[in-house]
Amino acid sequence: MAKKIGILYQPKTPVAGDLAQQLGKVLGEQENTVWICSSWDESRACELADETDFIISLGGDGTILRAARVASPRSIPILAVNLGRVGFMTEVPPDEAIERVPAFVDGQEGWIEERHMLQAEIVTRETGEQYQALNDVVVARGERCRLVRVKVTIDGEPVSTYKCDGVILATPTGSTAYSMAAGGPVLHPLASEIVLQPVAAHLSPGAALVLPSESVVELEVGTYHQATLSIDGQIEVPLSDGDVVRVKPSPQVTRLLKSQSSKSFYSVLMQKLAVGE
Repeated sequence: MAKKIGILYQPKTPVAGDLAQQLGKVLGEQENTVWICSSWDESRACELADETDFIISLGGDGTILRAARVASPRSIPILAVNLGRVGFMTEVPPDEAIERVPAFVDGQEGWIEERHMLQAEIVTRETGEQYQALNDVVVARGERCRLVRVKVTIDGEPVSTYKCDGVILATPTGSTAYSMAAGGPVLHPLASEIVLQPVAAHLSPGAALVLPSESVVELEVGTYHQATLSIDGQIEVPLSDGDVVRVKPSPQVTRLLKSQSSKSFYSVLMQKLAVGE
């Protein structure tokens, strides 16, 4: 049965644009409807995404994060072709894309893996805007290299005021990203817990906390200069002294198409960290 397929490509990677056109031609010849869009043009992608059956991401993990913001509100599965450097979430090597992607589209290969997300909002403002994160929500200092104070409350109970560069709240998917770089633990991507990881804490608790999946966390900023709310390292919102960011589990999930023959998460992790045999 013919399907509507979206292809999001990383515009700074020349091979991604070329591969997008090749895949578009192959899938179109199978009577599918195909649209192609730069992953950096999210507003355009959202316009095209209605009634789309699959989105193919051509890039690295950053391209998947952009694809997730388009796909997750619409429950569209994402198939990721790895054109990046790390590719924790990518599934298909670029040299296999032309051969294997049609099999995913036809349902002959693959299964869907659902990844938990976080939802953040600035509750001290009346915008009502909510941000969905597949990797992480970060409250951190702005451009000036000065500490911020972040008062953390979990499920209404005050926990600590961190004097630090920032505080990361990471999903299991995001536990291999900024949180890991800051010394946090790695969670299996199918887990549901939340990692709270301070960054460069000064005279404050520096250990990560692993929180239950339904935790509601409030981060109150204390600063004499600008701070920042960062969503997946791609959306940045200025914060001021006294702003409170509330983070909780998102009602959305990211649906990733995975291969029946894919390696286990642990072996992939060891490969990426270059510590396996």
